[in-house]
Amino acid sequence: MKSELGLSERRICRVLGQHRSTQRRLPTTADDEAALTADIIALACEYGRYGYRRIAALLAGAGWAVNIKRVRRIWRREGLKVPVKQPKKGRLWLTDGSCVRLRPEYPNHVWSYDFVEDRTHDGRKYRMLNIIDEFTRECLAIRVSRRLKSTDVIDALADLFILRGVPAYIRSDNGPEFIAIALRKWIADIGTQTAYIEPGSPWENGYCESFNSKLRDELLNGEIFYSIREAKVVIEDWRIHYNTERPHSSLGYKPPAPVAVLWPAAQPRPAPPAIAQVEPEPTIH
Repeated sequence: MKSELGLSERRICRVLGQHRSTQRRLPTTADDEAALTADIIALACEYGRYGYRRIAALLAGAGWAVNIKRVRRIWRREGLKVPVKQPKKGRLWLTDGSCVRLRPEYPNHVWSYDFVEDRTHDGRKYRMLNIIDEFTRECLAIRVSRRLKSTDVIDALADLFILRGVPAYIRSDNGPEFIAIALRKWIADIGTQTAYIEPGSPWENGYCESFNSKLRDELLNGEIFYSIREAKVVIEDWRIHYNTERPHSSLGYKPPAPVAVLWPAAQPRPAPPAIAQVEPEPTIH
């Protein structure tokens, strides 16, 4: 405007309502902007299904003291986004007497399990039995095999009962593996109770269904398994990452089961007080 109209800077800034210092102030960037941007891009490439909130939680866990607004600004500037929208989910409460009204209140209160199917590179099916603790959101186990029957469910639960204890309830759908007489009798003999959802109502098993969708979205949709052995190793590695590192939105962006913190080493005890050395009395011969 100065060159076109031949007016002074003072008058132009007064007309536009702009402070004159803006004409002299040079834009500055933080010294760690490049490093932070590189870390955000690296995390976005590694965890393609995470949004900027989970990326900010991972950065905080890695030692970055960064505000979530700054992460969002860099996220948008770099054109990063999660393209697929999450599907709508029903509420986890109803007015009828279904088992959805059973809400977990403490660890080992309610477990839930469900099957997920996928295919290896040769087109053959394999199944996964996912078992989670609804209160802590921890994935207790993922059993992977070509075939999984009620006896395999009993075997997986028996291992967990020994390691974790017996839950008060186990929630599942009405699949043939879960309603088998042998499985129901075994669970009753152990001392726990079953909570079956209504037929055709998967939202009543919402915790496990949510976990299944994350497993498929963040792992299965982006991996090609050439053998069942490879699937077992990679899925178990993802389960450990889910429990110990992946930020969970319903837990304040903390992992469900972070790595246990060992007790601090025993503090050195203070040295006992020195005992004064008493000189022996001379002996008179």
